[in-house]
Amino acid sequence: MGSLYSEYLSPTKVQEHYNYTKETLDTQETPSRKVASALIIILCCAIVVENLLVLIAVARNSKFHSAMYLFLGNLAASDLLAGVAFIANTLLSGSVTLRLTPVQWFAREGSAFITLSASVFSLLAIAIERHVAIAKVKLYGSDKSCRMLLLIAASWLISLALGGLPILGWNCLGHLEACSTVLPLYAKHYVLCVVTIFSAILLAIVVLYIRIYCVVRSSHADVAGPQTLALLKTVTIVLGVFIVCWLPAFSILLLDYACPVHSCPILYKAHYFFAFATLNSLLNPVIYTWCSRDLRREVLRPLQCWRQAAGVQGRRSGTPGHHLLPLRSSSSLERGTHMPTSPTILEGNTVV
Repeated sequence: MGSLYSEYLSPTKVQEHYNYTKETLDTQETPSRKVASALIIILCCAIVVENLLVLIAVARNSKFHSAMYLFLGNLAASDLLAGVAFIANTLLSGSVTLRLTPVQWFAREGSAFITLSASVFSLLAIAIERHVAIAKVKLYGSDKSCRMLLLIAASWLISLALGGLPILGWNCLGHLEACSTVLPLYAKHYVLCVVTIFSAILLAIVVLYIRIYCVVRSSHADVAGPQTLALLKTVTIVLGVFIVCWLPAFSILLLDYACPVHSCPILYKAHYFFAFATLNSLLNPVIYTWCSRDLRREVLRPLQCWRQAAGVQGRRSGTPGHHLLPLRSSSSLERGTHMPTSPTILEGNTVV
């Protein structure tokens, strides 16, 4: 075991593994590669900004301190960190990769993996919470707060555990034949374990949303009001986006486990699949804020303040500014009802 960890600081180990698994080690910074890296960084900056706006909105407005909005805040936090980690991953890729030590490589890949995992587990936590809220129909109380904190803590602990396994020893250092092609220092069995876990999460989310659908469509369900039906539409969109964004990445990792080294050229394009999966972190805040008028107003408030300031400055300089129109609601969560978007208690029932 000591010899294994002594290899973590070797400056040649990463290149040795890439020589074995990769078809070519062409790491030259071509113009097309620089453009692709720039586009990825711009995408990740957008992820960071929009999720930061959601976090600020949830933190500064007391009406968003309920359980469901805190879950959305946790999702925004994990997506924000995913954007930051993917920026770092992009900057440390290419020609920089072969100059990394194994411990630096594990930190680069592990940080991105932990944050992306936390985003997925946050989606699962939201699905669990919404299922309990609709199926059980309970008031918000101490039990609710305890369950919320446990789900948030569990999502991060499991993500840290999964992302930390390779640096703790579940890797292929010293066993080149067991190495992944996509992630050359990760063991193939670790990759299979990860894909299995994420597939189970996807199945669990599908089952939970089917259960929600059955409850709200039941003629005996007391919760099948306009808000709850709109919620069903929202979570269906979230599930669809999750599947579309992550299924290609799961598929490429399964293929990585099944293919012998150098036998599947598509594996050398895996970075495109993971970049596509990152779109999930970009789209999550768009979906949730668009479906809540109050949250959308709070998220857009900094931008409105900036436009108002620009208008004042324009009038001072003699240039007519743009007048802001009031924000009108087209929210799917509020269409057909005048109920507020924050959790509302009606006749002993909680509508989320």
